[in-house]
Amino acid sequence: MSMTEDALTGLCSRRSFLSSLSRHVQHVNDKRASLALLVIDIDGFAQINGAFGYDTGDQMLRYLTQQLRALARPCDYLARIGDNRFAVILHQLMNKGHAELAIQKLFRLLDVPFQAPSARMKVAVSVGVALCPAHASHPDFLLRRAEAALVTARQTGRRHAFAPDAARDQDLSEVWDLEMQLGGAIERGEMAMHYQPQVRLSDLRPVGAEALMRWNSPSRGVVSPAVFIPVAERTGQIKKLTVWALNTALRQASLWPAGDAPLTVSVNLPGTLATQPDLPELVEDALKLWGCDRVQLVLEVTEGSLMDSERAFAALARIRALGAKISIDDFGTGYSCLAYFRNLPADELKVDRSFVSSILTDPASADIAQLIVDLAHRFGLSVAGEGVEDAATLHALTQLGCDTAQGFLLGKAMPLPQFQRWLMGAVRAVQSQAVQ
Repeated sequence: MSMTEDALTGLCSRRSFLSSLSRHVQHVNDKRASLALLVIDIDGFAQINGAFGYDTGDQMLRYLTQQLRALARPCDYLARIGDNRFAVILHQLMNKGHAELAIQKLFRLLDVPFQAPSARMKVAVSVGVALCPAHASHPDFLLRRAEAALVTARQTGRRHAFAPDAARDQDLSEVWDLEMQLGGAIERGEMAMHYQPQVRLSDLRPVGAEALMRWNSPSRGVVSPAVFIPVAERTGQIKKLTVWALNTALRQASLWPAGDAPLTVSVNLPGTLATQPDLPELVEDALKLWGCDRVQLVLEVTEGSLMDSERAFAALARIRALGAKISIDDFGTGYSCLAYFRNLPADELKVDRSFVSSILTDPASADIAQLIVDLAHRFGLSVAGEGVEDAATLHALTQLGCDTAQGFLLGKAMPLPQFQRWLMGAVRAVQSQAVQ
């Protein structure tokens, strides 16, 4: 038996599949063609093994293999890539509908019950589908997107699901290029951190800064985070970028001029990472490398990322135990229940800029901002306002009892050397006022 062949089913093994997927994707990219990657799981397979025994489970795997062989054309590719997980690469597709037809054919084939000595049943499967290049043009990202679609299919109760269309309104070649260029941006030294000042409203003393990623692409110039962050999330690169941002922000913040009290450096945490079990370890590693007494790390998470409160709260509580603080970003725009405040592992709420920008003209926005301030202070949390662009708004936030603020009025996001100069000037100005 070859190392590239699965002993039970005779299909290609996961190791062989990963190598073949790279070749298939490269061919499709070179020819400007398309393919579909189907990732297929048997539903309730562990329960079937438990109820009928592993021999029956093995027979079911071989039965599914037979149906997949009946589905596949000579140009297609089959593999077993997990215990009860299979992959199918479909070539020569004209459109998404061709993949849909193949999936429906598989479902029809599986309508014939599986027969074993101890059981007779229909084999239920869930299917996740990703198209190259519509959903990803890199093999690793394509597999991740197909597996994510499989999870979506199960969570929504559907038998199959496609990955979201990444190129619906964009030129496909533009999407390919953007994905590939972003993939090596860190290694090529194209990523940088900018820092937007945050000040205490009671005396306008600088208290820290929010660290914001910037991508300086040689061919595109400065690429907005609004463009490359969704690409990173879609292609599975967001974790790598976040780890880089966390380490870079802590390292550079240790170079800031020292003040009378520790300065905060705030790093945005994508919602997809807020529930990851290894998140506390990633933060701990960064703190061990770059943490210092003069810098207080703050992780900003959006309100929406706390919807899975059980897992998110557990991870954030472990991070707070490491000495980091948690800020709930864009507060007031999500759907969280107020009851979660009893156990919320956070230190700060940031009033969403949509409320801050209209606080002077919309009484409802002012009332919402006041409610957020009162609620936060009642539960021992501080409040920050973002998007402050004029002195009248700054004064209004101060009157509402907001603790800190940031925005163009106070300072735009700037590279490290410029922020260091701004910080030194701000500290000197505060010290001069204190002397007077």
